[in-house]
Amino acid sequence: MLAEPPAVGAAAAHVRATLDGVFTTVAQVRDATARGLEDVRRTGRAPVRADLERLRPLLFARLGPLICGLGFIAAPGLLADAAWYLEWWQTGPAGRPAQLLRDLNPESSALYDYTRWEWFTGPEGGAEKTVCGPYVDYLCSDEYVLTLSVPVHVAGTFVGVAAADVFARTFENEVVPALREIPAPAFVVNAPGRVMASNSASWPPGAVYRGTPGHACGDGVHCVTLGVGP
Repeated sequence: MLAEPPAVGAAAAHVRATLDGVFTTVAQVRDATARGLEDVRRTGRAPVRADLERLRPLLFARLGPLICGLGFIAAPGLLADAAWYLEWWQTGPAGRPAQLLRDLNPESSALYDYTRWEWFTGPEGGAEKTVCGPYVDYLCSDEYVLTLSVPVHVAGTFVGVAAADVFARTFENEVVPALREIPAPAFVVNAPGRVMASNSASWPPGAVYRGTPGHACGDGVHCVTLGVGP
């Protein structure tokens, strides 16, 4: 069996630390959302959009430089005054937070049905952490992004998803230098096998890899190396 150089383990550790940093922020959003909704539940009334607006100082403070979008996506029917709702903010053109506004009218043919996206279905289906992408986010930024998400529960009931977007190019800038220290083609893949970053033009972001997982980077993400020997 071929031995892998220390650079492989170092790259995997760097990827893990990068993802963990984003997930730490997402967990803060999850916890703040759950606390706020639990407070509302104890009053005996249904939550409304204004209750989620209390998240904004936290969201604004956590945007950038790595995280370009952040917020809470409500399960349909959660809020009394909106059948569907996103408390979602992203870095605007001027560098200031800008709210994402989409058609969330369930009667509209242009409804943005976020419940079909992997970053929503993963947490809804029981995944503690989901890494989705990279994919072209036509509905938010028109950029190649990664979305990291976790479920939000109140009193044991799934109420929605806390999530963060990271531009694929920003993620590459963060982890590719470590991958380049590996003397062979190396790339990072998520659980479905989608390449997230790579040191080789043969494995561009978005390509699909179906081979051996490689070094675990946490939460279903792996650092894969091809042809590394002593």
